[in-house]
Amino acid sequence: MNDVLNFARDEEGRLYSPEVRSALAGFTLGEDTGVMEAAAAVRTAARSLEGLRSRGTDNRGLSPGALDILIRLAGGAANIKDLAGSAGVSSRNVTGLVDTLERAGLAERVPDTRDRRSVQVRITADGRTWLEEFRRPSQLAMAALFRGFTAAETAQLRHLCLRLAENQYHLARHLEDR
Repeated sequence: MNDVLNFARDEEGRLYSPEVRSALAGFTLGEDTGVMEAAAAVRTAARSLEGLRSRGTDNRGLSPGALDILIRLAGGAANIKDLAGSAGVSSRNVTGLVDTLERAGLAERVPDTRDRRSVQVRITADGRTWLEEFRRPSQLAMAALFRGFTAAETAQLRHLCLRLAENQYHLARHLEDR
């Protein structure tokens, strides 16, 4: 809802956005805005992370989606369907990302030795070099972004974000079954 860093602190010292709180108070007709503010904060944090990630990858000629696929390929060759499943996107989307990686010389399609009708995608030597050169700047950026967080806080943040994703998954399945 609001990407401008115009935050305040509540009585317990926790950050919040006065603009978001005010807008949501009107939307909820004065009811508690806690979960909606939390959702807005998650969206703001996600946009911030994606913005940082995009700047880092765009400067090196890859989209964040292509980077995700390249990182997955570093663990071993995979077919398009498996890459799509692990990335949580469509096979069509992954096909386009693999095309991009192939044009850049970072990945290649090879015959699947277990299934003649299928192809595998694997990272190239240039792809491994690209990732190696990208690794340290990424680690430094994440260290700066999470400066002041304890290991327990980052683990808790990861846990809470994944709980949100898990709850959303179950909610979506429930709504589909209706």
